[in-house]
Amino acid sequence: MKVHVSTYGCSASQASAEIMKAAIRDRGHSIVPEKDADVLVINTCTVKYTTEQKILHKIRKAGELGKEVVVSGCMPEVQLDEILAQNPDAHILGVNSISRIGMLLDSLYSGQKNAQFFQKEPEGFQDVPRMRFNPNIHICQLSQGCNYSCAYCIVSIARGRLRSFEPREIVADIRSAVFEGCREIWLTSQDNGQYGTDGDVLLPELLDMICSIPGDFKVRVGMMNPFSVLPVLDDLLDAFENEKVYKLLHLPVQSASDSVLERMNRYHSIEEANNVIRRFRERFDDLTLFTDIIVGYPGEEEEDFKRTLRWVKEFRPDKVNISRYTPRPLTKALEYRQIDSRITVKRSNVLHDVCEKMKLDSKNALIGREFTVFISKEAKLRGMMARTDSYLPVVIPECDQDCGLGPGMSCSVSIYDATPGYFLGKIVT
Repeated sequence: MKVHVSTYGCSASQASAEIMKAAIRDRGHSIVPEKDADVLVINTCTVKYTTEQKILHKIRKAGELGKEVVVSGCMPEVQLDEILAQNPDAHILGVNSISRIGMLLDSLYSGQKNAQFFQKEPEGFQDVPRMRFNPNIHICQLSQGCNYSCAYCIVSIARGRLRSFEPREIVADIRSAVFEGCREIWLTSQDNGQYGTDGDVLLPELLDMICSIPGDFKVRVGMMNPFSVLPVLDDLLDAFENEKVYKLLHLPVQSASDSVLERMNRYHSIEEANNVIRRFRERFDDLTLFTDIIVGYPGEEEEDFKRTLRWVKEFRPDKVNISRYTPRPLTKALEYRQIDSRITVKRSNVLHDVCEKMKLDSKNALIGREFTVFISKEAKLRGMMARTDSYLPVVIPECDQDCGLGPGMSCSVSIYDATPGYFLGKIVT
């Protein structure tokens, strides 16, 4: 069968797509462009309303075109009725059931209608074949689910309670990836900071275990919530000292107003989040800070939004993922009175403009500086893509196949320019 896999959402979703593609290939099927496919696997995300609507449209149109449709990811767990309303013949693969994609395709091939595979516990996420989006990058999912219930979040409902994967399985998974040539390891989950709170090994110890794997590779630790970092903060700072760990902190604050945070059921105050950031910056001079902010959350007053603006200007995160609040089914915030969408759009635009100016100022301040960078992959257009110790992206145009440098190697560069997406560097000899 000719199969196409399209995926939406986070890096955990992308890792699931890589695993499913390999399973489809190893079952003897062909991975083809969407226009040539008989079967369309749609790996879904339901975090945002706009994404959900785009996916539902795709599910309906694919059915109308006569394609077999397999829907996987978060949406089947919480919005099965909406999926089947768009395409009653759609086949369903639950979020924990990616290892069953081969069985599902077999049942489809035999003519079964509306095949559905759901599992309570996750299976087949570690040390399995992959068709990676980049051969130098390995995405390792640490856990499934979340033990908290932020009032706006549907993902914790879709993925259930936290189930941390066994440390030895994670280490074996990464060891295999490094052996296969991967030079950048992305650690992902719904909240990496929660890892192991349902077991014996917490995130700092796991990082030490990962960094002890032989080989030239770097580790990118994905999103961690402030409330999950606080209990392990001292040990986490020590673990980040390892030269294999990028000095990147992705810490979503969501709002700088404590009243909004309380209404979001976020389990932390803004000062507690600030303390985490200050401690990381005290330890790591060139720390890169990512954060997420929701604007227009129910009950957000103008002064609440101004607090968030002031926070952004004070803490100057390197990247801000801005989301306009949209209500999600089954969540507590669905019960709240919504803010006028025009106000939400206005606030989003104001915050976006502030962040863009700040990002430009920060980039310009780095021109002329020298860094030791780790080469992670080939650049899209020319040369190599490298990362500083704090994960800043640097393209080295002069570094072609004949320069003697490749993924997994390091060199010194001088930053001579900046684009919206990356820096440009010249090798320092």
